Amino acid sequence: MRILICHNRYRQRGGENLIVDSEKAMLSERGVEVIEYVRDNNEIDGYGLVKKAMLYFTTTWSKEAEREIRELCRKYKPDVAHFHNTLPLISPSAYYACKEERVTIVQTLHNYRFLCPGALLLREGGICEECIEGDFRPALRHRCYRASYIQTRAVVRMLKKHRQMGTYEKMIDLYIALTEFVRTKFIEGGIPPEKIVVKPNFLRNPPDPKYGGDYAVYVGRLSPEKGVDVLLNAWKKIKRFQLKVVGDGPQRAQLESMRVENVEFVGAVPQEDVYSFILGARFVLFPSVWYETFGTVMIEAFACGKPVVASNLGSMAEIVKDKETGFLFTAGDPDDLAARVKLLIDDPTLAIELGRNARAEFDAKYTAEKSYERLMGIYASVIREKETV
Repeated sequence: MRILICHNRYRQRGGENLIVDSEKAMLSERGVEVIEYVRDNNEIDGYGLVKKAMLYFTTTWSKEAEREIRELCRKYKPDVAHFHNTLPLISPSAYYACKEERVTIVQTLHNYRFLCPGALLLREGGICEECIEGDFRPALRHRCYRASYIQTRAVVRMLKKHRQMGTYEKMIDLYIALTEFVRTKFIEGGIPPEKIVVKPNFLRNPPDPKYGGDYAVYVGRLSPEKGVDVLLNAWKKIKRFQLKVVGDGPQRAQLESMRVENVEFVGAVPQEDVYSFILGARFVLFPSVWYETFGTVMIEAFACGKPVVASNLGSMAEIVKDKETGFLFTAGDPDDLAARVKLLIDDPTLAIELGRNARAEFDAKYTAEKSYERLMGIYASVIREKETV
């Protein structure tokens, strides 16, 4: 099988970029031929003023990306074009190029961009679903994309135009949601249920588990939607157990200024060092206040044999089984978070027991082998279904 992977990389190497790279490697290692069409938002730094201004229009329809992808389809004749992110340099025009070349199109839903210009279904620290049915005026009013009216308008223009054209229903043969919760949200947003299947993320090379530990750890971006301020407010009630915060982001200075005892800000570390911090911890914290579409850190924790204390919200409540692979707490509630954390601090044996359950859950659902079987099954079924139409 021959797969064309299309992805517009983000400036910061976050979870989505890592998953795309892992999926490519997983396929290649098992003999699948992979062709890539990759753009990078860092390209924009080299644009002149006119080309930057044109992004307002090319975000909706990039003739350059359309032409280049059409050429790749004609040259390599892929069986499937698998899309990840198209904003802003690829654009939905790429779907049309593939469709004209009779290439099957699969789109992974890494965030809520098709439903929300800000992609998070979050505004001012709270869940927001005002735009989910296609009226994007609230997003313009609140400048939901990068706090910029012009940039939000560019994204809204793209979403409205392609909703009107029927792009998201007619051009894409199948969507992959990372959890059942995400699938449900996109069905609410108008995607036909039969067009969305669920395949979770995975880890290619998980470490051997190590049960127990002598500190707690948070791994991730330091930004408002991640709920790290909630975590620090909970830690004011803990005090006697160390918390390591691994990661960086725009909220770091504000969080450090809270000066909470027994909290160490480690900063960003290479991906290979992330496992070292998780393996040394007793448990992992995941206090997000938005509808996470997945949260790869949770399955990294599971692989390491660590229970996860996560918000009882969105996909987190689907991945973490309360009292089996960790604990769920009321999102945004530092008191409830502190109460769950104390259970694992006071009872190291419980942490080990839940950690063993977590590793078993990882082995059952999140290995590369499981992911490969599921993904190849998805490709085969959508190709077969297209051929019978």
